[in-house]
Amino acid sequence: MITLDGPGGAGKGTLASELARGLGWWLLDSGALYRLVGLSALREGLDPDRAEDRERAVAIAQALPVHFVPDKGAGQRVELAGEDVTDAIRADAVSEAASRWAALPPIREALLSRQRDFVALPGLIADGRDMGTVIFPDADLKLYITASAEERARRRYAQLSEKGVAANLEWIYREIVERDERDASRDAAPLKPAVDAHVIDTTGDDVAASLDKIHNLVAAKGWRIN
Repeated sequence: MITLDGPGGAGKGTLASELARGLGWWLLDSGALYRLVGLSALREGLDPDRAEDRERAVAIAQALPVHFVPDKGAGQRVELAGEDVTDAIRADAVSEAASRWAALPPIREALLSRQRDFVALPGLIADGRDMGTVIFPDADLKLYITASAEERARRRYAQLSEKGVAANLEWIYREIVERDERDASRDAAPLKPAVDAHVIDTTGDDVAASLDKIHNLVAAKGWRIN
């Protein structure tokens, strides 16, 4: 098993997908589970500051009708009760909601066993924020993928611009910094590298350069990448 943790926008999702494809292993995008909770909560108008809404969100997390569908182009598609929400869960509002709900211990507890149920042969690539520290502490190889906030803001700005979406670089940067602080300071599974994780800084690197660094670590474990 290989875990990839790190802040949003550092490239771990792309790297995890490429790694899973190269090894022929299963892929768990744990962030998608929290995004699904965030999306569902937004659709129902739930607020994490209200106790009754928190109870409802826990129930949602426990019964998420999620299905990951392999897709050569996107790595995998995400379906919620049969609805393709792959793009919907990547919206900024959903990302913000997911971060807020993920800070609540009952939500994380509700998703704990569901994430561990994804373990299967020949192996699992687990992408998230606490994969190596909490969910899979005995993983064979732990990676922490990071990049500067400025770099991640530029990447997000470029993504939105390519889609024709108007965006403000300064606002994106502030949002990233605030989300990093919230994720790193939460009581439940704060964002941090596992003590035995290899830190991969993707600032200034393209996907190929970052993959080369990871492939060297994978090869040292005796795993063959196609």
